[in-house]
Amino acid sequence: MRRGTITTLCVAATLLCSLQAADRMTITFADGRIFPESLTSSKDGALYFGSLGQKAVYRAAPGSSQATVWIKPETAGLNTVLGVLADERAGVLWVCSSTSGGRNGAPVVGETALKAFTLKNAALKASYPFPGNGACNDIAVAPDGTVYATDTSGGRVLRLKKGATALDVWISDSKQLATADGIALLSDGVYVNSVGQNTLMRIPVNKDGSAGAITKLEPSRPLQGPDGMRAVNGTTMLLVEGGRLDQVSINGTKAEITVLKEGMNGPTAVTLVSGIAYVAEARLNLLNDTTKDPGPFHAVGIAYRAPR
Repeated sequence: MRRGTITTLCVAATLLCSLQAADRMTITFADGRIFPESLTSSKDGALYFGSLGQKAVYRAAPGSSQATVWIKPETAGLNTVLGVLADERAGVLWVCSSTSGGRNGAPVVGETALKAFTLKNAALKASYPFPGNGACNDIAVAPDGTVYATDTSGGRVLRLKKGATALDVWISDSKQLATADGIALLSDGVYVNSVGQNTLMRIPVNKDGSAGAITKLEPSRPLQGPDGMRAVNGTTMLLVEGGRLDQVSINGTKAEITVLKEGMNGPTAVTLVSGIAYVAEARLNLLNDTTKDPGPFHAVGIAYRAPR
């Protein structure tokens, strides 16, 4: 085949992928009361949603605009499903599953654990209980395979070293890490936000893998209930908060906030794939109110060009 023909085919394939992405700006769900608390993606364009309402994981196949059940409700002990993260190097979808109940005398149900399901067929690979329970909220994976997970109720970040059989407490701070929620890895450390304190923090990784001192960053404008975030490059990440999708650029202790979209309905998570930032709208204010119909859920796509 001639070089010109190959080039033409490559350009055509790129244009086709771009057109398909442009047609996929709204993702719907096959079921109701999804309450999609978290969202992740794989390079082929598949989207994965942690369903808080259904205690399940939903998946929109590459090119598809509808998400259907991929990991059935309560499979392998799934209970309160929060964070999900596709780890293609390990061939794993990491899923946060937490206990429920415990308020007003209600019995505690389930076990808080970080679960690993294979990306190939959704089979359970392993389950790693949180020491002392807690609330597994979100997940990030380092290039060396280390997995980090936030504990919202325990004010901790837990760690699973590559090849380890159990989680360990990487850092704990009942004040600064109280209501720890979103987590992302940039070139200079692990970034964690606090949904209850409206803060963004950086935790450096020491040479021996231990956690350094927490640095509270100075945002260019106040944050409002920061939730899910995903790294874009070594100094930039996407963050949802206060009905908005933001780009956050880090410069020392400064965090420059650029609003990309406003007016979203309870956004909780974001993922970036093929130049589209998909945001899950969870409407969690209606989660425990069965008298109101939250209506159909969806995730919205926003065209995004990452800074170089």
